[in-house]
Parts: sequence; C-alpha cells; structure tokens
Amino acid sequence: MTDSGRSNSPFRLMLVDDNRAFRAGLRIWLEQFSDLEVIAEAGDGTAALQALATHSTASASSIAIDLVILDLGLGSANPEQIQGLDLCRQISSQYPAIAILLLSSMTEPVMLAAARRSGARGYCPKHTEATELAAIIRQVARGGPRWVQPTAEELAVVVTPPVSGSIRSQPIVKLPAPFAIFRRNLRLSGLQQIESALSDVTNQLQNLDLSLLDRAVLAGQQRELRASRWLVQRLLATPTVLEPPNAVTPQSDAAPSDRPAQQLEQTNATQPSGDTELTVITPSENGLANARNLQAALFDAIAAKLQSSLQNQTKTPLEIDILREEKKRELLYLILRQLEEILDELRFSQVQPGQLEEKRSLILQDLWRAVVTDFFGKYYTISIGNAEIEVPSTLLQDIEVVQSAILDKIPFFDDLLSHLLFQTPLILEGIPYVPGSPEAMRRAESILENLIIQVANAVVQPLLNRFANIETIKQNFYEYRLLSIREVERFRNNLSWKYRLEKYLGEPKAIFESQYPLFILYGRGIQRVAVYAPRAQELEQLSGLQFTVTLALETRDAIAPRFRSAISFVGTGLIYVLTEVIGRGIGLIGRGILKGVGTAWQDGKYNRNERQK
Repeated sequence: MTDSGRSNSPFRLMLVDDNRAFRAGLRIWLEQFSDLEVIAEAGDGTAALQALATHSTASASSIAIDLVILDLGLGSANPEQIQGLDLCRQISSQYPAIAILLLSSMTEPVMLAAARRSGARGYCPKHTEATELAAIIRQVARGGPRWVQPTAEELAVVVTPPVSGSIRSQPIVKLPAPFAIFRRNLRLSGLQQIESALSDVTNQLQNLDLSLLDRAVLAGQQRELRASRWLVQRLLATPTVLEPPNAVTPQSDAAPSDRPAQQLEQTNATQPSGDTELTVITPSENGLANARNLQAALFDAIAAKLQSSLQNQTKTPLEIDILREEKKRELLYLILRQLEEILDELRFSQVQPGQLEEKRSLILQDLWRAVVTDFFGKYYTISIGNAEIEVPSTLLQDIEVVQSAILDKIPFFDDLLSHLLFQTPLILEGIPYVPGSPEAMRRAESILENLIIQVANAVVQPLLNRFANIETIKQNFYEYRLLSIREVERFRNNLSWKYRLEKYLGEPKAIFESQYPLFILYGRGIQRVAVYAPRAQELEQLSGLQFTVTLALETRDAIAPRFRSAISFVGTGLIYVLTEVIGRGIGLIGRGILKGVGTAWQDGKYNRNERQK
C-alpha cells in the first residue's frame, strides 16, 4: 500500500503472541502513536486465522489489517497448536497483501531463513529499542523489508531442565554482582545515547543537497558512532542480569531487555542435562566474528560509504557513469540487498564450501537477474514506434554477453562467499587472515565494493546496447549532461575502446604482474587499486596478441634497465666532458679575454693621465 493512499489513516496492526502480558504491554505502548492502531489480537494460530478471515470477509466499510506482528516461537509450548512458522506460511499464502513482521526472541538462523522464504517481510528481536521498533513497524507496514541482524555480545546462556507436562521449571541462576548491574546500566545508557546520535546523523545523510564536504564529515561521524557502539558493547559486556528465582517469568515471556538477540550456533548445538548454573560464553568459545555478524558489519560499512560521493575518480569509464547520482546510489543499495538475500538462500540450502566455485557463475547470474528486475521494475514497459517493449525481459536476453564481458571477470567472488558463509580466512599476499581481523575486513570491503560496482555496470551495459537513445530512458536514468545523442554515443564509444584496450593490453598486463584491478569506494568517489594474487595458470593460457603483450613487457623489463644504465653512463660522460674539459677551456678563454680588456683599459687610462700632465 502506498503512502499517498493512506496519508490520513493509521496502519492497522494485529498482534499474535501466546504471552498475554507481552501482548497487553505492546498494545498499550503502541497506543501512543497516532499512525499505528491495534485492531486485533490472538494468542494462538487458530484464533489468528479466524480473526484474519473475519476482517478479510467483512464489508468494504470495515477495517482491514495491514500488518501482522507475529512471534516465531508461537506454539512452542504446545506441539498440538499451529506453530509460528506454519502460521507465517499460511498467512503469506492466504493473505499475500498483509505484511508479516516477526517480533520474537527466537534467533536460530535456519528458522529465520525459513520464515523469510515463507513470506515474512521483517524480523527484530523482542528487546529492540522502542524508537527503532516503531520505525521497523512502519517500514514493514509500508511494504519494505527490514531484517535486523542480531548482535554478537558475550552471551549468558540460561539452561532449564526438561519440561514435564505443561509445567516449565524455573531456570537455576546465579545472581549477578552489584558491579555487573552497574556495568549493564552504564552500557544500556551509553548505547541509547549512541543510537540517538546515530539516528540523527543517518537522517541528515538522506539529504541529497549536502555538499561533498558536509557529506564526508557526516559519514565520518557515522563511522565513529558505529565504532563507539561496538566498543561499548564489548568493553561493558556483562552476563544476563536476571531477577531472583521468585520473580522469574516463564520462559515463554519476552527475553530480558539486556539479553543479546542471537544465540550463537555453537550454543544451540547441544544442551547439557541436569542442574546447571549461569554460563558466560567467552569470545574464545564462540568467536566474535561469527558469520552473520561479520556479514552485518561488512554490509553496514559499505552502506555507510554509499552515502558519500559516487563520482568516478579513475581514468577508466564505467557504465554507471551515465546514471544520475541518486539512481547510481539506488542501484548499488539494491545490489547489496539482493546479495544479502542470496547469502541467506545459500545458508538455507546448506551449500558446502567446495560447491561455491562450481556454482559461482550461477550465483552471479541469479544476482544480476534479480537486480535487473528490481531496478527497472518487473513490468516496466516503454513504447518504441507502435510496439510496447518490456524492458527487463529484453535486457535479460543479454545474459551471455554480460556474463563473458563482466560477471566472469569479477575476482575473489567465491572467496568472499566462503569468507562470509563459512568464515574461511582471506589470503593477502600469501598470508591467511582470520575473519574479523582488520586486514581481512579491509580486503573483504574492497572485494565487496568491486563486486557491487561491476554488477551495477553489468546492469547498465545491456541498457546502453538496446535502449541508449530512448528519450524515456534518458529522462528517467541519465545524468543531465549526457542527455544529447552526441554525448551518449561518445560515452558508448569510450566504453567500447575501454573493453578493447582492456582485453588486449590491460588484462595481459595485469596477469603478467599477478594483479587484479579493483574498483573501491574511497574518499570522494570511486577509485581503482591493484591487489596481488597468483595468476600463473592464466598466464600459461594466454595466446595471440595477449601473449605478445606479455613478451613485449618482458623484453622491456630485460632491456630497459641496461639501456637506462647505458644512457646514464653516456650522459655522465657527456656532462664530464662539457663541464670539466670544454667548460674549463671556455673559462680559460674567457679569463684571457677579460684580462686583455682590463689591461687595455688600464693602459688607456694611464695615457690620458700622462697627456693631462
């Protein structure tokens, strides 16, 4: 539902949670927002489906539901009831127009991936900050996806004995020390202030009229706030602070507000039996740089860079240079989002590390197709003469050209997937760096930035080949200085020459130098850097003109130093002759001339004096 169509009406919400106290608290909290209205509640899946059926079959004058806020752990205490995942699937299939937001303390990656495949449009843990939760509800109700990545704080796991019948035993806990409570409160207060400042900076960055200097300053402040948040979370991390046993709520209640959202996969693998105490999971046991948090940190860093200028600062023309700044930014954001969804699909499909290389081309094709469809719109149609042409389906026909020209030449893609999915080390100049290390993060950022830029080029290339001078396309997408036919054709010719030179000169030179060129986001725009990587196998496969180029480079490397030495020797000798021999001779001649002139002047003066006497 569009914003324009509901400017005066609030979003209608339905709460589905088997915890009555939590539902009541959430409903009371939502009453303070004039644009959010709770019109239905349900404590189980059956009641939820009945309420949805009632609202969907009512008359047109009645109130319809816009968003269902669902606990993914619904029905976990009673296997005979409809489970949260099944309810999500049924709502999505029966009522596709209703958005689903998962507000749950369940954080298992497999369950979240399954819920996303079942039709859920968003997820956030129950301890989410109030202001952020309201923004998430509005975003998902408008139809936009929002999946909050769980954090990687040090976790405190409370293990309960097995459930007997319908009665849950209370967890056996060790009460925290007063200093732990102080650290907890200090951490929460600091995080609240940081999140408030971060929200203000992010809102300011949305202003497209900012100057480059202001945008760079705000982007720097955003990075500093993110770093501060990370430090506060780790330096002031504490075990979960629970109430005494007589005040502990049932396990189905909302998680404590300071409990981290994500139970790491290692803690979910096994659960010890018998009486246990509060166990603090140390970083060495879980690894701070687990796959999901590593991905979230990396994608956040790239998203922050996209707020700054995207001007091409290299001498190499790129297809995306023809796009307006806002369209370029929108395209790169879209590629990030689609890549995130593909990573979730790969996790859900349980792809093994050895399969990534063979599936590399297929994954890139899926990414390219999804971005083309979403960027232009699945049903985007233009008129050419008397014909109506569907743009996405026409562009998707160029998959083979795009694959060979751009996608197949994107370096380190399978290494990046393995790094994000399985936490394999990244190799830098022959040295492996573990996930989360500064070196690995910098290299992963460079690889990901180059990936999204090249995929964006692959999206624009078929557009330039098929619809370059269609006026509708130019008005909707092109930079204003490139609207004329002459400028468009000049731009296309520059791209053609770029690919020719790259094929016959640039690529063999990079292979011979064991380097890959990467386009990265740095400073005031897009820069080009070269990174080392072994390419001996590719060098052996070169032939024809490309192989001749490598021979010419090798010949130059063999001759040039000796030739420079010879020229330097000849030059040094020439300088010696000119300065020490010829120069001295000329100096002596000059001295003789000056001496003769001085003597003649003295004699003339003496003669004049004699005549005067």
